[in-house]
Amino acid sequence: MKLIIQIVLWIVIIFLGWKLWNSVMGPVQFNKIKEARYVKVIENLKDIQAAELAHKEITGSFTGDWDSLVSFIDTAKFAITQRRDTSYADVAKNKAFGITDGYFIERSLIDTLGFTPVKDSLYGTTDRYKTMMNVPVDGVTAKFDLKSGKIVKNDATYSVFEAKVSKTIILSDLNKDLLAQELQVQSVDGVNGPVLKVGSLEEVNTSGNWPKIYDSAKDK
Repeated sequence: MKLIIQIVLWIVIIFLGWKLWNSVMGPVQFNKIKEARYVKVIENLKDIQAAELAHKEITGSFTGDWDSLVSFIDTAKFAITQRRDTSYADVAKNKAFGITDGYFIERSLIDTLGFTPVKDSLYGTTDRYKTMMNVPVDGVTAKFDLKSGKIVKNDATYSVFEAKVSKTIILSDLNKDLLAQELQVQSVDGVNGPVLKVGSLEEVNTSGNWPKIYDSAKDK
């Protein structure tokens, strides 16, 4: 009977020890995995951001279609330009004042020197733009939700875009209680809200919603 009691006590001790370890190390492991995944997701969002900004610069608007965006990167080119300042005599003003060359008109001219492929400028020799729409988490087959549109602010119309993915997709295999807490995060050092995203459909904003700490996390 004494032996049975000892065995039961050891089982209880081991169980309580595991619960204590899990309560301490569980959040630590969760945050470690979360941050590693966020870094990868944010790198993709940065690639999407760069592609959309290039699309806007060349075509005048953003796009909400992945095939269209990838096709654009494959074929579009940036113009290589050079600015130069010049001046020439203001004939009309000089004539009015009865002088020859007292007044000059100054102008800035933009010369096009050539063109360079968008994909080389943004992604170098890689073709990662072809997979940037995929959420980069092992076992996850989801894509970022990409949309574009137009909004009116102060009587002006602006093209906008938004690419996002829910934290529930990124962290779907982790502790559900800790995930629920992560969805409610509101802090300076955290990714606030239930999604990771870049751009906005409600505001003229092409930035991401992550803190600066993640911009340098890949280099650590």
